[in-house]
Amino acid sequence: MQEPYGIYHMTIGIIGGGIGGLTTAIALHQLKFKVEVFESAAAFAPVGAGLALAANAIKAFKKLGIADDIIARGQCLDGFHIFDEQGRLINCTDSRAMSAKYGLDNFVIHRASLHEALLAHLSEVPLHVNKRVVSADTSSQGVTLTFQDGSTRQMDYVLVADGIHSAVRQQLLPASTPRYAGYTCWRAVIENPGLTAHYASETWGPAGRVGWTPLQDNKIYWFACINAPQNDPAMKAMTIEDLRQHFSHYHAPLPALFNATQPEQLLWHDLYDLAPINKYAFQNLLLIGDAAHATTPNMGQGACQAIEDAAVLADELSLDRDLNAAAKRFEKRRLARTHWITNQSRLLGNVAQATNPLFIKARNFALKHMPKAINDRQLEKVYSVDF
Repeated sequence: MQEPYGIYHMTIGIIGGGIGGLTTAIALHQLKFKVEVFESAAAFAPVGAGLALAANAIKAFKKLGIADDIIARGQCLDGFHIFDEQGRLINCTDSRAMSAKYGLDNFVIHRASLHEALLAHLSEVPLHVNKRVVSADTSSQGVTLTFQDGSTRQMDYVLVADGIHSAVRQQLLPASTPRYAGYTCWRAVIENPGLTAHYASETWGPAGRVGWTPLQDNKIYWFACINAPQNDPAMKAMTIEDLRQHFSHYHAPLPALFNATQPEQLLWHDLYDLAPINKYAFQNLLLIGDAAHATTPNMGQGACQAIEDAAVLADELSLDRDLNAAAKRFEKRRLARTHWITNQSRLLGNVAQATNPLFIKARNFALKHMPKAINDRQLEKVYSVDF
């Protein structure tokens, strides 16, 4: 006989209603825990644009039994190409071959569509909005959450999934603050202006990076990254026309992407990560997702690692229901992998954002002539999971 929802009377609060928080809520709900999600925003609406999910994230969704619902809302691309500013191919990856070997790879989806798919599996889970957590205090009775509106809530256990700027992480680890990557980013989702492509691409040049990928419903997601000081007013003031001028010497069809973008479609922000920390599990508290291991987007692994967290935690809780013991085992499994992802992604960003002409020439030559075996080994390390 199937056990009813909430048969395990321990209450678990999840701080943050992003991809990691919602995926973890699904995982724990499936294990019959009593879960509630506290989101700081006024609605469970994502801030962002396009999102790529690699084979490791899709494997995690499959473990949770929700992959088909998500796959139906996006599409798998044939490959990933890197060009120089003149449009010469530097490197390419065959995503169909990767999918055959590791499972569905280079899957792209709009963040809003992914959120909708996740929320559809949480109809029985209490979801609270306008609940920004400012502190979490542990005692023998559990965890007392204090919200920005002055209210409090007692939970037996808390999962901290409120992102890179997590107030709870900074309470637990005051020295762990966001680390600027050295470059700033613009993004947009636009109507396709008539371009045809079945692969994602990035262009690396001395002026910065531009990448784009097709989405469902005849949409295109694009981004542009430029080296700049942190919080630079000149970058904040950049318009679509400014970006078009900045990248005017870059190859087609990049100018068409800027020309097809309306000012209100443009999102801008500096990029950050967290220097790796050595502790995710605390008494009655566990850091997950970007609150634990925020990474730059260069490897497309930020959301993927948060989704992996949910699968690994579910794995551990399927062994026993002791959350603190499971959290310790989770930490042991996740530290080395998430540290490696963070460090590799930061290194890749530095290489991609290089401006020295001699270094760029050497970099492009190395990427163009990289043995397939080396590339495959790196991909295998990313895509291989332990659940």
